[in-house]
Amino acid sequence: MLGVLVWVFAWWLTEAVPMPITSMSPLFLFPLFGITSADDVASSYMDDVIALVLGSFILALAVEHYNIHRRLALNITLVFCVEPLNAPLLLLGICATTAFVSMWMHNVAAVVMMMPVATGILQRLPSSSSSTEMVPPAVGKFCRAMVLGVIYSAAVGGMSTLTGTGVNLILVGMWKSYFPEADPISFSQWFFFGFPLALCIFVTLWGILCVLYCPKGSGEALSPYLHNSHLRRELEMLGPMSFAEKMVLSVFGGLVVLWMTRNITEDIPGWGYIFDGRVGDGTVSVMMATLLFIIPNNIKKGEKLMDWEKCKKLPWNIVLLLGAGFAIADGVRTSGLAEVLSKGLVFLETAPYWAIAPTVCLIAATITEFTSNNATTTLLVPLLVEIAKTMRIHPLLLMVPGAIGAQFAFLLPTGTPSNIVGFTTGHIEIKDMIKTGLALKVAGTAFLSVLMPTLGAYVFASKGGV
Repeated sequence: MLGVLVWVFAWWLTEAVPMPITSMSPLFLFPLFGITSADDVASSYMDDVIALVLGSFILALAVEHYNIHRRLALNITLVFCVEPLNAPLLLLGICATTAFVSMWMHNVAAVVMMMPVATGILQRLPSSSSSTEMVPPAVGKFCRAMVLGVIYSAAVGGMSTLTGTGVNLILVGMWKSYFPEADPISFSQWFFFGFPLALCIFVTLWGILCVLYCPKGSGEALSPYLHNSHLRRELEMLGPMSFAEKMVLSVFGGLVVLWMTRNITEDIPGWGYIFDGRVGDGTVSVMMATLLFIIPNNIKKGEKLMDWEKCKKLPWNIVLLLGAGFAIADGVRTSGLAEVLSKGLVFLETAPYWAIAPTVCLIAATITEFTSNNATTTLLVPLLVEIAKTMRIHPLLLMVPGAIGAQFAFLLPTGTPSNIVGFTTGHIEIKDMIKTGLALKVAGTAFLSVLMPTLGAYVFASKGGV
């Protein structure tokens, strides 16, 4: 199993073979090397978590197709673009919009969607390279703050929901794989823990950006170039909301409500109780996505809100990557490799939990700077399960810090595709990412170390059977 693991991760890191093809390699490597049967490894590529991803991706494509995301971004940004101009408030509007959008679609998609909104605002500012007039230093600083705010807000917002990032889904899938007799982690339970954590980190992010890049007097320096009239003009160009947009929003809102109310508390079990635990978040995700292929769009006779032609943009690479992560987790567990590798972290077993949680988070946060978030989670979480068993503590008390830490890729442009999108705008340099990202990484680790044994222990207390 170790040789197969090295093989797969080498292909992932070097991209010698396209990432989606590498993600399918366990389908032939595991049976050929006797790790598991073909049927068992294939089942990892389609379960309730994968169904959750597929349904949410189809809804995200519908939102994108009808330009709902742009309308939402412009409306929220207009609220914060007040007169006289308040630079920290405008920055908050862009960051909050990005974080909110990232809660419901993949981080990279949120950044790709929001970066044009941010750069559209920045294009109205003079550039030191193209302008003959003296450009105030506050202008350049605000440009850096906007770009950094978009890429980091997407990462932070994605932590708060299961659908925001692949890492959270990998964690849920591994929990289900390692502890099938335990209750699965529901969308609402993760939200009750992830949202407060993300909110704390988000406020800290905004504070860091304001301190570093929005000095006193920034509003006065920017006001000659920025006003909300161009935002209103762009919004007017979209026209009034169509029937199709309203229906897509209704379906999306209905899905969120169903996710949040399937399991509420032990005293208030939610609607999932009616079906005796047979339905999952993936069930309603696919069900609501199916409605998009039934409801007409009132644009062309016989045409529905969605058709399969529009779904050709589905990110199958992410779906296959998630399946590979679940397959590898199963292989590491059944082969006994996790138990062997966990002996290398035996020093953690004698340490108190208050020291282990930040240590695990920092280890994950360091590894993730040099490899993908998903790969870091896939490698680290199985080891943390074995350590938790040895320490006789609840596995989620280590699994969650490891998974959240894997999302703290804040220092390098190559850390995540979102970072690359921001870096290619030309407004930020590596030193800007290190200066802001290091402070954010330390703050995130501190918040996680406090919230995991307190709020996390309360939220995940019902996860018995381990």
